[in-house]
Amino acid sequence: MALVDVIKSCRDSINQISDHIEGATLYLDGGCTESFKFLGAFPLLLQLGVQAVCSLEKVSPLDTVVDWKPNFDPVRKIVIITSRLLSDAHRYILRCLSAHQDVHHCAIFTSVSEIAHSVYPDSPLGPDAFHEYESLLVLDYDELIKKSEKKSKQSGDSSLLENLTLEDEGWSQLGPIEGSISQIEARSSARDLYEDNPVGHMEDIGQKLVVSVHHFPMILCPFSPRVFVLPSEGAVSEAYLSAEHEDSLSPGLPPLSSGSPPDGDDIPPGATLTAHFLYHLASKMDLKMEIFSFGNLSKTVGKILTDMSSLYDVGRRKRSAGLLLIDRTLDLHTPCCHGDSLVDRIFSSLPRRERTTSSTNIKGSQTQPKHGYGNLRRRPLDVQIPFGKILGEEDSAKDNFRLLESIEAFLCGWNSVTSDAQIVDLVNLSAKLHSEKSPQPETELLNGSFVAMENFHGTPYLETMLDRRMKDGTILVKKWLQETLRREKMAVSVKTRPGFATKSDLQPMIKALTKSQSSFLRNKGIIQLAAATLFTLDELHSSRWEAFTSAEKILSVSAGDTSQSLAAQIGDLINKSVLVGSHGQKSGKMKSSDGLLSFQDALLLTITGYILAGENFPTFGSGGPFSWQEEHLLKEAIVDAVLENPAMAKLKFLDGLTEELEANINRIKPEEAKEESLDQLKIDEIDDDQWGNWGDEDVDDNNNNNNKEHVYGDMQLKLELRDRVDNLFKVLHKLSSLKRRNIPLREGAFTLDNDFSGDPSTSKGLLYKLLKRALGKYEVPGLDYHSSTVGRLFKSGFGRFGLGQAKPSLADQNVIMVFVIGGINGLEVREAQEALSESGRPDIELIIGGTTLLTPDDMLDLLLGNSSYL
Repeated sequence: MALVDVIKSCRDSINQISDHIEGATLYLDGGCTESFKFLGAFPLLLQLGVQAVCSLEKVSPLDTVVDWKPNFDPVRKIVIITSRLLSDAHRYILRCLSAHQDVHHCAIFTSVSEIAHSVYPDSPLGPDAFHEYESLLVLDYDELIKKSEKKSKQSGDSSLLENLTLEDEGWSQLGPIEGSISQIEARSSARDLYEDNPVGHMEDIGQKLVVSVHHFPMILCPFSPRVFVLPSEGAVSEAYLSAEHEDSLSPGLPPLSSGSPPDGDDIPPGATLTAHFLYHLASKMDLKMEIFSFGNLSKTVGKILTDMSSLYDVGRRKRSAGLLLIDRTLDLHTPCCHGDSLVDRIFSSLPRRERTTSSTNIKGSQTQPKHGYGNLRRRPLDVQIPFGKILGEEDSAKDNFRLLESIEAFLCGWNSVTSDAQIVDLVNLSAKLHSEKSPQPETELLNGSFVAMENFHGTPYLETMLDRRMKDGTILVKKWLQETLRREKMAVSVKTRPGFATKSDLQPMIKALTKSQSSFLRNKGIIQLAAATLFTLDELHSSRWEAFTSAEKILSVSAGDTSQSLAAQIGDLINKSVLVGSHGQKSGKMKSSDGLLSFQDALLLTITGYILAGENFPTFGSGGPFSWQEEHLLKEAIVDAVLENPAMAKLKFLDGLTEELEANINRIKPEEAKEESLDQLKIDEIDDDQWGNWGDEDVDDNNNNNNKEHVYGDMQLKLELRDRVDNLFKVLHKLSSLKRRNIPLREGAFTLDNDFSGDPSTSKGLLYKLLKRALGKYEVPGLDYHSSTVGRLFKSGFGRFGLGQAKPSLADQNVIMVFVIGGINGLEVREAQEALSESGRPDIELIIGGTTLLTPDDMLDLLLGNSSYL
């Protein structure tokens, strides 16, 4: 029987639409682009006959250049693949069509199913969503054409392209197209071609546009054949998982499992979209799911999946598999911690690309939602590996020059008539690159992202790294580099120590492999991974990660002692961050990544401390895990930290107060300096004039009045700040009550093996504990099984005659898919593999997925940042 392979299923889905994309210009939105990068799908698209791959959000007039041939064969067919709802992608699709006036056929593929479109809250589309959208798009496009023709008659200009304004296409709301080059030249060339054959051009425009909408569910980001997450800019990952109420922490996290699961209109859109995605993923992989859930939102998703399976899977023969759904909020401690995982450190250290859209750009059903739901802004998964920094300034300058030469050659070959002016611009660009002191000019020209298909002699790089700790992973990268150098017959004199891999070991080998373009292309996979590892080993990033690890060990040990000890450690971390911020403000050189923990870092550790307090001091009252005196000291420490350096605390609970805080600190510092100088002056002059300013009552009165105003202003500011800090601690209290309020955790089955040694390797997350018990066929309190309609019939009806079915066990399945609603991290993937290997079941194929890949910084944003309900 064939092994389950997520990557293969995705690529097979692309092959199945080959008839649509052959000979077409393909447009991908941000989520699809991210997914296809991980899949390594771009070479496959070209093999299937795609003429060009373009960005949907950044449509440019030069997208049509691909078909500018001597006989002028314009683009006749375009294909758009989007990971968004059709209502959210509509403006981009219309803008794309307006840029290709000669298009006769437009095929649109969306990752959201037709049923999911119809049941989505506030959706403008009904049960026949795809056909409805086809009609709506054609109507909007025809209206756009009529407006442009009317303007052309009024202006006397018969050029249709010139009369399509941004307002007609809805571009004014989307903003300008950044990065478009030579738009004026492109449009003028199109006008020249139009003037050569105006009749034929107008006939083409007048032809009816044929639109077809299809479902393409396999839009995901695989790290390996059995580990995946959803694209950050897709509809599923951006949809709200909870509405704002007392059991919610963030729209990006499921609510606490404190009551009955959400049902009916209370079901958040993220649950609906997740259920439909998982159903179609299982269908594409030819799997029939036995569904288990752990957590309230997971129960809701499981129920939706069960209902869909009962309706659509009757009579189908598929391979049986177990699906385990888990709420992220049942374990927030693991993703908040800095575990021993190379993948987590890479994604936490490397910069990410900018999002292709902003929240203001999405003009669909979610702009002004009636049910309180909107769109999340998750960080893109597409990391930017800064080769320029790693190769060094000298090598980077050479690469920049080669890149400019390549651009010049392209321009000369593209249009020999206007190439002279463009070469002049190119020379100016070259001079600008060498003269300006840009902070990162290299990274703008040289960067890269991971591809799950890249492998070393058949061993995928990312799949192997997911199972490795930091030390083991860096040693393996070093071994791969050495073997690659031997294969390339390159000699590098580097003194290395066996059993260790340092920055000085890896950098010379990476440089040697990148000296020639042929070697770079042959070995790009290992070069990218090694460069990312090298960036992680940099002192700025490694020292900060180690500082976090050390602080988390201290908190873990203190949690095994007393609440007073844990509160004292949290307060100490906050006070130290104030000193770091003050020193950095004075020197002007301190950054958050300089190895010392900032105030935001201290808040993240405070979150960890409160979660640990809730797990280990279960007898506390509703006021929090610490006494009033202990918590009062923590509040005052945070207030003082914000007042001392407000620039450090750019978090949501200070929205609207930051400017006043900065104005306050800017006023206090000159006054303190002035008071010190006046005191010194009075001491020096006291012998000369013992009367001082006696008799100047007016001056004293003015000074007193000013002081009273400042004191009143300071008092008001502190009162407002204390109110904000009280709201912050309400969230911390909610985090400390996770064990008490989450019903599946009340039994204590997953907290009996808590370890207080401070060693993170002995403290496992919930996913490990859950799989260990389930695979060992132990009873798991709170784990629900969702039986199908037929199963319920056997259980209730025929069970009276002794024909009832026994409740299935997750361990009975040979294929198990675990999906964490809210996101996963690399450490959990490794621990899940450990649980499987320790179970003694090598026959089980384990697939792990999640809404997104979470880093500790992502958790801070979800709990206290812009993505929180704070």
